Amino acid sequence: MSKLKRRGVLAASAAASLFPGALRAQAWPNKPIRWVVPYTAGGLTDVVTRLTLEKMNVGHNFVVDNKPGANSLIGAEMVANAAPDGYTFLTVIAAHAANKTLYAGKLKFDPVKAYAPISLVAVAPIMVSVSNALPVKNMAEFIDYAKQNPGKISYGSSGVGAAAHLTSELIKQVAGIDMVHVPYKGTAPALADLVSGNIQLLLDVPIGVMSQVRAGKIKALCMLSKERVPGVEEVPTIVEAGGPLIESSSWVMFLAPAGTPPEIIGKLQSEVAKAVQDEGLRKRMAEQALVPVGATTADTAKFLQDEIDKWEKVIKTADVKVES
Repeated sequence: MSKLKRRGVLAASAAASLFPGALRAQAWPNKPIRWVVPYTAGGLTDVVTRLTLEKMNVGHNFVVDNKPGANSLIGAEMVANAAPDGYTFLTVIAAHAANKTLYAGKLKFDPVKAYAPISLVAVAPIMVSVSNALPVKNMAEFIDYAKQNPGKISYGSSGVGAAAHLTSELIKQVAGIDMVHVPYKGTAPALADLVSGNIQLLLDVPIGVMSQVRAGKIKALCMLSKERVPGVEEVPTIVEAGGPLIESSSWVMFLAPAGTPPEIIGKLQSEVAKAVQDEGLRKRMAEQALVPVGATTADTAKFLQDEIDKWEKVIKTADVKVES
């Protein structure tokens, strides 16, 4: 081997030992990247994931893998056990934060320690809607009516432990009212019963119920957010509607298996931040009453921990139990 070639080999070896992360990042990715969505194709989580990934450029294509079941636990466990090599990632929503308490002692992975945060992609503030038969026009009147009629208001949800259920319990606790939970297998049958007046209250993201509001079949009282939400600007915030400040949302977050190289996570976070600034993507999100975020990894980690702490308090106070 010539001296020149030998020097080149030695220089490359030295660089590899001094900057292994930089070299690894240069080599990544060299094959398709698997992105696990633990919900069915076509749902809000799936759609937001696909829309965002379409705008991200990392030099190779993403392959979305829908793994629904067990309140997202099947897909989440799969990614928790995946090699942290930059080729498997996960999308989670608000249920991920609640699952840490709902399934405490039953999970085979830690919802926090098993992952490294990439970015909070978007939030979908929850809307409070009521039956037309309920004699209230805003949140202040609703709370007064509920206090005067304890136990006479029934609220629906897509199931025990779902965001609609836990947020309704949060309202009960903050407002000091008593309501009866009626769990359904999905939002559609709960919405049908709200329209018919069989239940009086339903909380959900606007995309699921706004068509019935605009058709005049139910009433939207407020959004559980500090500011009005793009796409449903006609619906006031809870404070504007005379209620106490209560914030609750479904949200979309990207996670990586713990141990994934930080330079890969940094690249993905940067691409998410760029993606959510795309006008076309922002328009698509507004159509679904989603607020784009693109948070840093540090802010994402804090947001997730805050959500876990919030729902832990609600779950324990309401003594919510789920079937294992």
